[in-house]
Amino acid sequence: MTLDAGALDVLFREARSHNGWLDQPVTDEELQAIFELAKFGPTSANCSPGRFVFVRSPEAKEKLKPALSSGNLAKTMAAPVTAIVAYDPKFYDHLPKLFPHADARAWFVSSAALAEETAFRNSTLQGAYFIIAARALGIDAGPMSGFDKGKVDEALLSGYGWKSNFLINLGHGDDSKIFARSPRFEFAEACEIV
Repeated sequence: MTLDAGALDVLFREARSHNGWLDQPVTDEELQAIFELAKFGPTSANCSPGRFVFVRSPEAKEKLKPALSSGNLAKTMAAPVTAIVAYDPKFYDHLPKLFPHADARAWFVSSAALAEETAFRNSTLQGAYFIIAARALGIDAGPMSGFDKGKVDEALLSGYGWKSNFLINLGHGDDSKIFARSPRFEFAEACEIV
């Protein structure tokens, strides 16, 4: 099945990264619906290392604030929700449930470097799926780096043992605060068929 042009516009061609937000909340139900859709995106050996912390309360935003770069401060503090896309370094402990076809846990417990690389790569994929799911469900996203990972991990993730990857501001975007779309590569500039 191929999506129609309107759906492709919503997900890609007309979708934008937002920096400004309307005064409309993002509900718990919307956050759960986004995750419930995004979780079906593929990861290697279904390892699913991505973890998501939704920063919404004023107290949590104040904990996040010192970790933000100056260019990300105002838009993040104004966003209804900021998702910390994180990963569980010990994701492999869940592989007996998530990948029962083989002893996949053994692949990672013997190599800390492989486990770290796998967790980071696949949580990045899961964060991308999360953005597409949000767009599909009518929630705008503003993904970003530009923050101090150590400060985020200490202030908001230490109780879980997770590590931050990147941030996504979520809400209903204010189209008046979007600048013109930046150029993209043409196929021949970025692709080779060999």
